[in-house]
Amino acid sequence: MRRREFIRFLGGAAAFAPLAARAQQVIKRPLVAWLGGGSRQVATRNLNAFLEGLREHGHEDGKNIDIVYRWADGDMSRFPTLAKELVALNPAVVVSAANAGAVVLKQTTSAIQIVGALLVDPVRLGLAESHDRPGSNVTGILYTIDSLPGKQVELLLQLIPQATTIGVLMNPVNPAHPIVLRDAAAAVRGTSIKFIPVEVRTPADFEGAFEILKRNRADGLMILVDGLFFTNMKRIITLTEAARLPSIDNLRQHVEQGGLMSYGVNITENFRRAAYFVDRILKGTRAGDLPIELPTKLELVINLKTAKTLGLEVPSKLIFTADDVIE
Repeated sequence: MRRREFIRFLGGAAAFAPLAARAQQVIKRPLVAWLGGGSRQVATRNLNAFLEGLREHGHEDGKNIDIVYRWADGDMSRFPTLAKELVALNPAVVVSAANAGAVVLKQTTSAIQIVGALLVDPVRLGLAESHDRPGSNVTGILYTIDSLPGKQVELLLQLIPQATTIGVLMNPVNPAHPIVLRDAAAAVRGTSIKFIPVEVRTPADFEGAFEILKRNRADGLMILVDGLFFTNMKRIITLTEAARLPSIDNLRQHVEQGGLMSYGVNITENFRRAAYFVDRILKGTRAGDLPIELPTKLELVINLKTAKTLGLEVPSKLIFTADDVIE
């Protein structure tokens, strides 16, 4: 090849090279991270609602975003490790499916945006400056309101009006539980009702907790929201039935699986709504500029079959006001 032709060849190849390199480049999709308090199996309904919400906003895993998951499987002591793993991946946003997870994520990073699908008193816990203007890197949806614990006690007492002692199943490492217990106690201040908090940190603690309730002659039981309790829902239902202990939970899933009664936020809708926050953040809005929202729906669900097993007569007024009755 002549020298002039060789130089022309090299020039043409050089001009083509950047085009070839650009053609081979893989476009990096935004990364969305998910931190779950329970297991993937028990969280299927909530996760599906979130994914459906993302699709409604035009986002789909593997197409224009990528999603990574970490699951605590009911063990909140794993949150710090899981949070560090997710932060190391540098996602555009992390969705926390547990309030305790949001607290740990906030402690782990101030740069990555966080959406809490189940927030409890975020101002008091240092997650936000206010509901209207969070100001930090955390926003999302509340899963409780101040009056909710008191209303749950009221509903339970309609079923067992003779009750004087109410047990409260709580996890001492859950930062939301003391707040919920405080609100419940405030609702019955000045009455003869007393609360017996029983602590469950691990699956091995459930039987002992119910023994404490038995020794203290608990008339009823409040079951607080927690990843450990959610993962062990069937076990809790079995124990309450064996103890013949009327109970109220926040989650309708508890009643659908055989629990007596639930009153609380439809958390599946919270997870669907969390997709809105993710969409806004992916489009450039800071979490701190997105107001924290109240839950959209509270619902009362009663399982009449379980009530019959426990020998309880459910007042017709309570049945009439229920959003759903399982027979």
